[in-house]
Amino acid sequence: ETHRIYKDWLKKGYAGDMAYLKRHLPLKEDPRTLLPQAVSLVALAFNYHTGDHPEFDGSHGRISRYAWGDDYHELIHERLRLLREYIHRDLRLGEESRGFVDSGPVLEREYAWKAGLGWFGKHSNLIHWKKGSWLFLAELLLDIPLELGQPFIRVDCGSCTRCIEACPTDAIVADREVDSRRCISYLTIELKGSIPEELRSGMGSWIFGCDICQEVCPWNRKAPLSREPGFQPRTNNAVPELAQLMELNDSEFRKRFRNSSLLRTKRRGLLRNVAVALGNWGHPDAIPALRLGLDDPEPLVRAHAAWGLGRISDESVPGILEEVLKTEKDPEVFGEVRAALSSLNREKDLGNDMVEF
Repeated sequence: ETHRIYKDWLKKGYAGDMAYLKRHLPLKEDPRTLLPQAVSLVALAFNYHTGDHPEFDGSHGRISRYAWGDDYHELIHERLRLLREYIHRDLRLGEESRGFVDSGPVLEREYAWKAGLGWFGKHSNLIHWKKGSWLFLAELLLDIPLELGQPFIRVDCGSCTRCIEACPTDAIVADREVDSRRCISYLTIELKGSIPEELRSGMGSWIFGCDICQEVCPWNRKAPLSREPGFQPRTNNAVPELAQLMELNDSEFRKRFRNSSLLRTKRRGLLRNVAVALGNWGHPDAIPALRLGLDDPEPLVRAHAAWGLGRISDESVPGILEEVLKTEKDPEVFGEVRAALSSLNREKDLGNDMVEF
């Protein structure tokens, strides 16, 4: 039933650079394109809530809760494998099945709703009336008939608009409609190129994903904590020190985030996000890390490091940026450096005008 809505969403361009979503459009119309023998679909949800973010200052970045621990794809796929074995081997029911976790071409929220797991919140996430919205969704296609579940027929967001109002980049453009191109999760994970300048300041200290719309949701006030050990926060993974991340080379990045969802951004994507977070911090203590970013082998990192430096009011910054102009060959990076210098000069001129006044 939501396939038409999904198709209209794609036409509006809200998928951004996620071209695979358009490619998957025909597959999402009927799950039997994925398993022709399927006659039933089991919708499942897995709680990943492991507590609130620790206290931190601007020198630390924020990572979405779902990525604090191990990669959920691997963990839940293993649970699906065990469930399939139980059905086919122990119960001796059916022969063919196929499981999906998040990345499969399945309209998973609709099936979760039809199975009675909750309703679509105004932030577009599925909300369970007892467990909130800190949920991974998964599906299991089976070649055996099962008794139908009952859709959740109440919409319990009422007149609440906290998620819409709290989004710093105005990504929730309408009730249950998100423009991914403005969403911090998209900007920090799915977007592979440069982050639009007008959205960078709204990203705050988020360097991988974003939880804001779920943090303000009243239905998450009493959300239970997950008992899954694999989702528990790794050391320094909830609010890592930004300067330390900027020092990572590729092998160190892969080692630190082994079996973690953060590998999806690759090193260049994460350090791009780190540079933006350092710029949003705007403290002189961020200068050494951003200076290191200006020497990074990746132009994407250098460009965002230049922007970050342009956000720091310190007498040493213009000299650092002017020195870079002498050797920088990449046109995008060169442009970011020039823009950062212009921004600092405007700020200086404004300050002088205020003094004269």
